[in-house]
Amino acid sequence: MKASAPLPTLVVAAALALGAAISLGLARFSYALLLPPMRADLGWSYFTAGAMNTVNAAGYLAGALAAPAALRRFGARGVFLGGAVLTALALFAHGLVLADGSLYVLRFVTGVGSAGTFVAGGLLAARLVVAPAAGDGPRGSKGGSGLVLGIYYGGTGLGIIASALIVPILAERPAPHAWQGAWFGLAALAAIATTVAALATRAGSDATAATPRAARSRVDVFALAPALVAYLLFGLGYIGYMTFVVTLLREERFAGALVIVFFAMLGAAVIASSWLWAGLLQRARGGGALALLNALVALATLLPVVSTHPAAAFASGLLFGAVFLSLVASTTALVRHNLAPADWPAGIAAFTIVFAAGQIVGPSAVGLIADHFGGLRAGFACSAAVLALAALVAWRQRPLAPAAEAWRAR
Repeated sequence: MKASAPLPTLVVAAALALGAAISLGLARFSYALLLPPMRADLGWSYFTAGAMNTVNAAGYLAGALAAPAALRRFGARGVFLGGAVLTALALFAHGLVLADGSLYVLRFVTGVGSAGTFVAGGLLAARLVVAPAAGDGPRGSKGGSGLVLGIYYGGTGLGIIASALIVPILAERPAPHAWQGAWFGLAALAAIATTVAALATRAGSDATAATPRAARSRVDVFALAPALVAYLLFGLGYIGYMTFVVTLLREERFAGALVIVFFAMLGAAVIASSWLWAGLLQRARGGGALALLNALVALATLLPVVSTHPAAAFASGLLFGAVFLSLVASTTALVRHNLAPADWPAGIAAFTIVFAAGQIVGPSAVGLIADHFGGLRAGFACSAAVLALAALVAWRQRPLAPAAEAWRAR
């Protein structure tokens, strides 16, 4: 039987983007919408509410640490799909339990699966475009590798929008523990997205082929130290916003419909960021993109602190959504520009590990600050300061020209 022809590059990138939608949009950021009804129903403090995402980040770190070995054993596509299936099952199980301990375990498992999908998906997206000619896009498409990476990471916006559309409907029904139904809905969406991604990536392209015997790769962490530290600080700073922003809006008496519009708009901005920052990701070989985007996320996080006006809140969500996933994409672009292809898995895993480590501290820290000061504004202010520091550190990252040119010359 004749093998099916590979799909166009941007179509495969869009299918891979469903992995980002699952691992971040559905599995992590949907929690912002679920937190208010769960906190009210289960009597959580801000610290407990944040700790749920801290445990999720710990699972994400565990998954990131295991990713290099898993990639060597099962190949990138196998890890990508395996992590998505595990995430969908864990989301479903969220709707079956009430005890904090069980929810902690499930948030951890969800983090493990999400990391596998996200790391492998980023690697597959990077492999879709290997050393294109200057000014050329992937296989003739406009935008180059920056667009492919932007599409992949922008897929998170689809998950955010889907969460905004289904979580409030399911979680706020007049029924006991109504929020459990929202977890079932998220699991169903994750299962559908996994199926579509599996079908779209099964054609025999080099980018999605399994490579179980791939050689062990490595990365010089000292050469990338400024970028890695900046990304650690980004993980620490941004996650407080995505964990508590809906709770903050609720506390400021935003109507339910307005909150849904805010969250959906944030997701739409994530999708638009695929095109907004594609050129920057294509050009920036040092830490310039990482620095600029961190500064913008810091500004977005600070806006709800300085003003309670709805216009400030919507400007904050629009700017935050238009930037924060492109900042994640910028680290993959940095790896792709500066390391040989054989070292991409280790490079992407290194950034994912420090990102996860920052996220472990962020939610609980913001929760503790909020409990101490009686509100979330102080926590958001601290997050903005951390993000501003990340921008300053990232600016010190320089291109690794010898490494970049070595593999391009082969």
